[in-house]
Amino acid sequence: MLGRFLEVSIQAPSVLESLEFYQKLGFTQAEVGEAWPHPYAVVTDGRLFIGLHQHDIDSPALTFVKPGLVHHLEKLEALGIEFESCRLGEDVFNEATFRDPDGVLVTLIEARTFSPPSRGVAETSWCGYFTELGIPTRDADRAKEFWEPLGFVAVANNEEPFRRVSLTSDHLDLGLYTTRELRRPVLTFSDGDMGARVARIVKLGIEPSRRMPAVFDPHTTAMLVAPEGTVLLLMTEESAFPSTAGAILQTDE
Repeated sequence: MLGRFLEVSIQAPSVLESLEFYQKLGFTQAEVGEAWPHPYAVVTDGRLFIGLHQHDIDSPALTFVKPGLVHHLEKLEALGIEFESCRLGEDVFNEATFRDPDGVLVTLIEARTFSPPSRGVAETSWCGYFTELGIPTRDADRAKEFWEPLGFVAVANNEEPFRRVSLTSDHLDLGLYTTRELRRPVLTFSDGDMGARVARIVKLGIEPSRRMPAVFDPHTTAMLVAPEGTVLLLMTEESAFPSTAGAILQTDE
């Protein structure tokens, strides 16, 4: 219903500063087009695409490409979608936006805005394997009922360390996190030896945040904060819901 997932769109006050951060973590820069008038860059680990917009946008937002967009809006409205904005016409770059029950902005556009680089999904960054975009929710059942008609399928429901409903689709997975300790969506990564990855990240000059929510065990989880404020949650495969096992990082926090 939404089209093909394009990117997690993020407001970046300094595209160059954010670009340097992600490239240091092992992300690859993609070649962008001229769809946007503002400074814009895209980085990828082969699975996750992050769009850095030096422009006032509500982020992180989920952006999908839907060719012939104008002809599909009625189908979405029939599902109860209420559009926040629509910019449609033959002389503009067609775009429509709406929000999920927890306020996450979803943007539909007519065509791609970048060309993916030749990088395979197995070529992970130093963050590990991108598992999902974690969305803090007040009501996981309501959020699940919103996303399922749009093409997402619920595949797991864990209760520890908090309730989490996992939704999968062809190109993007979502995690609905029922916790008050996360205020914004997070990019969640996992790896069997995350300790080695975190040690490498520290050697690169990127320090884990000292303000990790108490719901996460600092022995099995680390958190990075990008220059523009995006939160990257790094977890061992064993601790990436629901159990915790093995130490990945001991901090002074």
